[in-house]
Order: sequence, then structure tokens, then C-alpha cells
Amino acid sequence: MRHSPTLSAYIGRQYAAWFAAVFIGLLAVVFLFDTIELLRRAAGKADATFGIVLNMSFYKLPKMAQELLPFAVLFSAMLTFWRLTRNHELTIVRAAGVSVWQFLLPVVVTALIFGAIKIAVINPLAAVLYAKFEQLEAKFLRGRSSLLAVSPTGFWLRQADGTTNSVVHALRVATHDMELYDVIIFNFEGQDHFAARVDAAVARLEPGHWRLTDAWITSPDRPARFEKEYLLPTEMTIERIQDSFASPDSISFWELPAFIRILETAGFSALRHRLHWHQLLAGPLLLFAMVLIAATFSLRPPRRGGASYQVVAGIGAGFLLYFVSNLVLALGQSATIPVALAAWTPASVSTLLGVSMLLHLEDG
Repeated sequence: MRHSPTLSAYIGRQYAAWFAAVFIGLLAVVFLFDTIELLRRAAGKADATFGIVLNMSFYKLPKMAQELLPFAVLFSAMLTFWRLTRNHELTIVRAAGVSVWQFLLPVVVTALIFGAIKIAVINPLAAVLYAKFEQLEAKFLRGRSSLLAVSPTGFWLRQADGTTNSVVHALRVATHDMELYDVIIFNFEGQDHFAARVDAAVARLEPGHWRLTDAWITSPDRPARFEKEYLLPTEMTIERIQDSFASPDSISFWELPAFIRILETAGFSALRHRLHWHQLLAGPLLLFAMVLIAATFSLRPPRRGGASYQVVAGIGAGFLLYFVSNLVLALGQSATIPVALAAWTPASVSTLLGVSMLLHLEDG
């Protein structure tokens, strides 16, 4: 039978309606539970008011929407196919000679469109808002005042220690032992009162201080002096500095490649960011796999019975895929397997399995 635009539009509308209902419902539940969790974390912190907690939940919601998208695609596809099967609409369609691949096409196309929207629109918005969430979280929940940035001009770090603030700049970094080269440090008393400038060839992070080699210290109204070794107190550790990097979720898909290049040029590992970029690229394929899983477990004719077990099995398969994806991503983050393999394997394998199962169960 020839492809019917009317049938495709009808199935596509059914799926879009179910997707909107499921997605909004999941977002509402996640927003509620996330707000409760943030309120728990904010308990006992006087500065973290209820309004700030609500802002944090709102800023985090677009990021959570990206994580919920595969489940929304799976559940809405299963509900769409279940309804069409229960009303015998798919039975009539099949009797008219329409293959499973033809009535799956509008659902697949719609899911791929959602995947493209996620990458092009939702992800940049989520990155901006999640960066604001991280700033509020660091300030009100974690009590951290240190900020780090990596740019084409080098490595920048602001550290606060009591009444003293320091801004550290270095052109190059050796990350294995946190050794900075061509270092300039500006010391301030309070927020904006300049206290001293330190120029050093090398700065090495040690417990409780930076050890600067061949340092020149310049202070207001004093002659510059040279120190072969100069210790600058700090509360920073290698772990805290690495944690201060902008997380991959706070960087737009379009900006990630440039940020990865800057990070690697500065001497830092961009493994997490590269893995996240490949994971975003593989997102539409993962949504395609979710549609195939939904079709495999929800196209069974109602006369055969066991529909509830099929639905539970489909949901279980979706969560199993999510668990395996996280496991493989963890292997990628630990550099056990290549980044591209870690990001693309779950979606690719799930797609191949879905296609194989449909070819086995359906007559095509």
C-alpha cells in the first residue's frame, strides 16, 4: 500500500498529544521532588530562602527535561500504540496492507524532531539556566566562594580566604600535580582594595598554600622585592579546583567544541565535556530506539491477552537501557573505553535490537 499522508498525520497528532501530556506530567513530578530535596539541603542555612530555592528548582528544570525526554518518548509511544491497538485502529490499518514500518514512521519522525529541538533549542537554554543554578548552589548550599575559568588567555582562578581575596592567572597548567607556569597573582584586602601583585615563573599547589618559585612581589608605596620561594596561603585543593570547572551541562551544545579546545590547550582534561558532546549527538538515535522498544512491547493484539505484562516489560526495558547507558558512560568517564564508544553504544545497540525484534515479530 502507498504511504498515506492522512494516516501519518493522524498517528502523529495522537503521539504528539500523548507526548505533551506525559512530558508535562513528568516535569511537574520532578519539579516537586527536586524542590523538596533542595528545601532539605537548605534547612539550617539562613541565606537560602524559599524564593531562592524555587529559583534554583526553576533553573534546574530544563536540564532535567533533557534527561526526562527519552522516558517521555517511550511512555507516550507505548500509550499511543496501546490506544490504537485497543480501539482496533491498528488492526484495520494492517488489514488495509499498511506495514508496521509505515505507521511507525510518523512517530519516529516526531521523536527525531523532538531530539533535534532538544539539541538546538532546549540544550542552549538549559545550559544558561543550569549555570545560574550552579552559582546559587555554590553560594547558598555549598558555601564556596572560589571561581575558576579557562579562556584563550589562560587559566583564571579566584580564591577567597577570610578577608583576603586573590586572583590567580597562569598561561599553562600541568594538571597531574597542579603546577602553574608564567603566573600572575593579584591580592586584595576585602573586595576591591589592592594589596599586592606577585609575578612568578612557577606556582605549585601544596597542602595549605601555593609555593611560588622566582617570585617578584610588588606592593603599593613599596619597592618590588624578589623571593626565590614565596608561599601564598590557600584553602584550595586539586579536587576543589577540578570541581570548579564549568560542568558540561552548563555549556551549550554549540559552544562545547570551542570550550573543549580551550580546555585541552590550557592543559586540562576535557574527557567529561567530550563525552557529554557525543552523548548529545547520540540523543536522537536514543529516542529512535525508545520508539522501537515501545512498538515491540505494545503492538500485541488485545485478543492475545497479557497487555499489562507487555506494558510493564516495555517500561522495564526502558529503565534497563537507562541503567546500561549510565554504566557505559561511567566507563567512558573513567577512560576505560573510548569516548565515542561510550556515548554511541547504548543507542546503537538498542536500535539494532529494536529493529531485529520488530522484524522477527512483525511481517513487515
